[in-house]
Amino acid sequence: MLHISDLSPYNPISDASKAAQASSAAPVSPGKAEVIEALEAAGKPASLANGVSSLRAAKHAGIIECETCANRKYQDGSDEQVSFKSAQHIDPAAAGARVRGHEQEHVTNAYDKAKESGGKVLQASVSIHTAVCPECGRTYVSGGTTHKKIAYPSEKSPYQKNRQEADNDLLSGRNVDIGV
Repeated sequence: MLHISDLSPYNPISDASKAAQASSAAPVSPGKAEVIEALEAAGKPASLANGVSSLRAAKHAGIIECETCANRKYQDGSDEQVSFKSAQHIDPAAAGARVRGHEQEHVTNAYDKAKESGGKVLQASVSIHTAVCPECGRTYVSGGTTHKKIAYPSEKSPYQKNRQEADNDLLSGRNVDIGV
């Protein structure tokens, strides 16, 4: 409930009582003290620690930089010529898009390989993996996997040989131009 006296510009509380109230304020918790110390070390104002009770919460909120996230690197382990052959850092906010783009390179390579060899891509899909950072607790994109199935014509397959024989029997004599 709002009282009229709360609205008046005159506040009867003296400066001495204000100082007594400030000195009797609750002590800072050890977690909050760590947050304030880390903020001061980073050159940020201690006021950012308001509402944050631990160092992990401050890192999760992005108030303090998480070292694990800042040093995370991505590298491709396949034998294909694609991006990320050497380990590279990706900003956590952009990791999802960059990993999806990288996995799309694998899908494109599958279609190119099938085209060169006379094969057909039966299936190509991408899985994006996530994990939780042990330091700050944020969920991040940890990598991706491309699944692909390509069918190649094979002369050695008995099914392929039977199919070719059936096609030869069916198609023989077609498009024959006999001149008299």
